[in-house]
Amino acid sequence: MITTTATPKVLSGKLQTEEAVHFTKMCFEKQLKEQLPLTKVSAPAIVLQGTGINDDLNGIERPVSFPIKSMQERPAEVVQSLAKWKRLRLKEYELKPGQGIVTDMKALRPDEDLGKLHSIFVDQWDWEMAMEPEDRTLDFLKAQVIEIYRAIKETEKQVSLEYPWLQAVLPAEITFIHSEDLLEKYPELTPKERENMATKEFGAVFLIGIGGELAHGEIHDGRAPDYDDWSTQTSSRTKGLNGDILVWNPVLEQSFEISSMGIRVDPETLAQQLKIRKAESRAELYYHSQLLAGKLPQTIGGGIGQSRLCMFLLQKQHIGEVQAGIWSDDIREECDEKGISLL
Repeated sequence: MITTTATPKVLSGKLQTEEAVHFTKMCFEKQLKEQLPLTKVSAPAIVLQGTGINDDLNGIERPVSFPIKSMQERPAEVVQSLAKWKRLRLKEYELKPGQGIVTDMKALRPDEDLGKLHSIFVDQWDWEMAMEPEDRTLDFLKAQVIEIYRAIKETEKQVSLEYPWLQAVLPAEITFIHSEDLLEKYPELTPKERENMATKEFGAVFLIGIGGELAHGEIHDGRAPDYDDWSTQTSSRTKGLNGDILVWNPVLEQSFEISSMGIRVDPETLAQQLKIRKAESRAELYYHSQLLAGKLPQTIGGGIGQSRLCMFLLQKQHIGEVQAGIWSDDIREECDEKGISLL
């Protein structure tokens, strides 16, 4: 068990909160590497534009870009996530199935709608693991989700021991639900409302199938076409080898996303999903051409929000309480009125 030299009586100020954030991150990273065979590696803050390596998220978010003077003004971009970079790194390291990497991803997403759950700065434990092609199954995906949830649960236990007034609230096990089943159960609700109902009932769920078209012709939520596999048929009526870890947040009284993850596309599903999203032109980019040519390993991976996890486990009302950031005047005024202390 990880311990600190002293246990504060309360998180009475910003400095105590900073210490608790560090403690939580240290605990979780240790637990994650105990549950999954991951080696810590360094991560880039920028990638070259036009390579297809940067994460396009939903395809509409604008990355921060700038020219590099010493490279003849060649444009570079601040990463939005490392979903595709990690797969290239696994190839470079020649990792075998069952071996993987984890890194501290620090990204800028200037098109985020600022609020209690979203800031411009995004920090994640970005992880990726090589796997056998025949393990492209829902059971294999679920097995990795269970390991990650175990790391979250153990971290929650350590945090509650260090700060006893922060009582553990997560259920013993995570529940698996497909987005199609959730739609069938609550057809009159929006996707976020359906997530609220599921997490309030079960406490923690892994919502399968994010990005693919559901029975009513719409998607549950957006996903880029070139990393997670959201179009593979996994049974007679459902699709998707990806999903989100969602928990019920009793402080905010709503569903709360901690992680997005999935089995990555193979050449066939990449071509299929590029066609669905009318993004076939991406096939000419470096990353996509390597994948379509079968030169990249089959992998599974995802991102686990660092500030998100700290916000949940330390029972904070606003993400600005666990990370330093830029906020509009009206957000700062609202937080002041509610007694929320932004870092």
